[in-house]
Amino acid sequence: MTVNRRRKRVRQRGSKTHGWGAKKKHRGKGNRGGKGMAGTGKRADSKKPSIWKDNRYFGKYGFKSKKQGIKISAFNLSYIEEKFDSLLKKDIIVKENNVYNVDAQKLGFNKLLSKGNISNKLRIKVMFASKNAIEKVKAAGGEVSLFEKGSKKAEA
Repeated sequence: MTVNRRRKRVRQRGSKTHGWGAKKKHRGKGNRGGKGMAGTGKRADSKKPSIWKDNRYFGKYGFKSKKQGIKISAFNLSYIEEKFDSLLKKDIIVKENNVYNVDAQKLGFNKLLSKGNISNKLRIKVMFASKNAIEKVKAAGGEVSLFEKGSKKAEA
């Protein structure tokens, strides 16, 4: 035989605390006093021993590097060789006598790497270049000129 029980919400109607004791109990997140290790300040003597175990709780550790490095965006010699015709049409590569001038800043790069081969004489203006890239350009009869960041050559 089934027993018909009244629902909990009906039984607790009119009850001030709905079975949770004092009025201040069971209020949700607002009654807990903070997250994690919160409440471990001057007056929280009862929590001090639990903090003493953690040697890294007090003080600062490590460091943040203040070095403001230059973000390297590199390109290979193969990039110039593949896009040579389109770069000539856009006047990014300019021909003077029988040498092609390439300005890496116009391309949006600042470092030249050596992957690939070149078939033309190139005069490449770039901020950084690898040794192998410089050797390959010289072997093809060209040259690589390096300039510093913020120098007059870089801005011109």
